[in-house]
Amino acid sequence: MDIVQSQIKSLAARTDFSRRGFVVTTLASGFALAVSPVMAQTVITTDSNGLTAGEVKIKVADGTIPAYRAMPAKGGPFPVVLVVQEIFGVHEHIKDVCRRLAKLGYLAVAPALYAREGDVIGMTDMSQIMAVVAKVPDKQVMSDLDVTAAWAGHNKGDSKRMAVTGFCWGGRITWLYAEHNPHLKAATAWYGPLNRPTTAMTPSNPPDGLKELKVPVLGLYGAADQGIPVADVEKMRDALKAAGKPAEFVIYPDTPHGFNADYRPSYRAEAAKDGWKRMLAWFKQHGAA
Repeated sequence: MDIVQSQIKSLAARTDFSRRGFVVTTLASGFALAVSPVMAQTVITTDSNGLTAGEVKIKVADGTIPAYRAMPAKGGPFPVVLVVQEIFGVHEHIKDVCRRLAKLGYLAVAPALYAREGDVIGMTDMSQIMAVVAKVPDKQVMSDLDVTAAWAGHNKGDSKRMAVTGFCWGGRITWLYAEHNPHLKAATAWYGPLNRPTTAMTPSNPPDGLKELKVPVLGLYGAADQGIPVADVEKMRDALKAAGKPAEFVIYPDTPHGFNADYRPSYRAEAAKDGWKRMLAWFKQHGAA
């Protein structure tokens, strides 16, 4: 059975239109079908030796969402990193990011933030994925992350040493959540869009909430990102500096969107490794380690 057939079989087994209206009740195995074929030669795979890793259920305001959690098997409480998914959902790359962080002593947890709206991991058409994402309210995402943060604090996580990081769609959410939750110690946004058309579901952009920002944010961007103009990044950087907000930006030359996604052709090992190193240093510098 090839990787696509295997994933489709897994998706069929886990999709449940429950009474609460949740579409995703269990996380899938494998990568998002929309980005097949996976670039197997560059995929980083982190084992779970010495870790407690796997799916957990988190009770939210209107039901239960699945999440992937990884942490050291012994000890605790551990510093916490909330890991916010790419637009493609909580798939193998996001799970691996959690394990990488757990190997460094963190409790890392990635909640499925589209659980009510749709199962994008099984979709092959980007227009279908975007239609699902358009239904996800920012307010709901902020609430789900609040509950996930509280869950971590009651499950061997140290709420006083908590950070957030996210990629692509999750990079934007990282900015918004840093503005929303002043109790975070630090945030790192990987190529998170800064200016998108607003809708009823997404009524504001990261620059709109700068007055509320109290969390140090590291922004990691690519100069060759076709969806995020360098001018937007520089404008955000200048606005943060003018407002006296603790933030730092790195713009990698000739680097596309998704440069940390080691399973995709957009992966750029040098920028990804440098960004990872900077993120860990940022967390440590600001008390989230």
